[in-house]
Amino acid sequence: INGEGAMLDDNMRTPKKQHEAKEEVKTLLSIIRDTNEMYKPKEVVNTIIGAENALLKSHKTTAQPFFGIGKDKDNHYWMALIRQILVVDLIKKEIEQYGVLKLTEKGRQFIENPSSFMMTENHVYATDDDGIIISTTKAATGAVDAKLVKMLKELRKSVGKRLGVPPYAVFQDPSLEDMALKYPINLEELSKVHGVGEGKSRKFGKDFVKLITSYVAENEIMRPDDLIVKSTGVNSGLKLFIIQNTDRKLPLEDISKSKGLAMNELIKEMEAIVFSGTKLNIDYAVEDLLDEDQQEEIHDYFMESESDKIQDALDEFDGDYDEDELRLMRIKFTSEIAN
Repeated sequence: INGEGAMLDDNMRTPKKQHEAKEEVKTLLSIIRDTNEMYKPKEVVNTIIGAENALLKSHKTTAQPFFGIGKDKDNHYWMALIRQILVVDLIKKEIEQYGVLKLTEKGRQFIENPSSFMMTENHVYATDDDGIIISTTKAATGAVDAKLVKMLKELRKSVGKRLGVPPYAVFQDPSLEDMALKYPINLEELSKVHGVGEGKSRKFGKDFVKLITSYVAENEIMRPDDLIVKSTGVNSGLKLFIIQNTDRKLPLEDISKSKGLAMNELIKEMEAIVFSGTKLNIDYAVEDLLDEDQQEEIHDYFMESESDKIQDALDEFDGDYDEDELRLMRIKFTSEIAN
């Protein structure tokens, strides 16, 4: 990832407000501990805000003195806080246990000796949410050809409609922005654009390079000399390793550990693979996390949504699914629909 990408640049220009949340973090960690580390984020939040459901009743959680201890704040607040303490490793998600939250040793120490925790407002979980292909610094500074971006988006919409896929399944926004920086006029050049790759270039690129070629000629555009930009994608050795081992249906946890990757890092690498046009079969991993109806619900969401941004999906499902589940389903969806 380019650390000076557009999203980070935006955050530097308009820094997010923060507030002290030491006590709230301690409360959250204590709830996870006192419910025996057996709940996913949604149930942890339901416990804190006192929202009864059959699962919590069956475990007698609703009868505990801590049930509803944080009902002065809403579920969005607590879900945002969960995301932020995940980032700093106070808790972790056990993906092979359906995304259940567990305390880390660092989290246990925090309960005993709480320290300042500045929570970012507006639930900004400021990882590169869809930033596998974040645009370069040049894009962030406003050098993108806005007129061309608009034309490319219109073309993307018509191509998606013709092929029966959502527009973003053709190319994502950061890819269109990069096209409007580099003006690729053949498929080889297009494959060098962030998040495209040879697969997507061959599958979807013909109409796009035709449009750009005409645009460049009509507007007498001086194209950048250096079109060979290092890909932000996964390196070829790791890419091959991931493809081979997912084909073998090796548990994702084993794949990540064998390469010394955290689970979220492995998911990013898999996203880079499928977003650049290569198929990846992770059905077996998704089936361990989500039943058929749940998969269908998320699939339908991505098919109908104008955006494939994970934050939008998190907001839409309001805690029904966690970050990893939605990211893995997006990988499965993209691999099936777009590649």
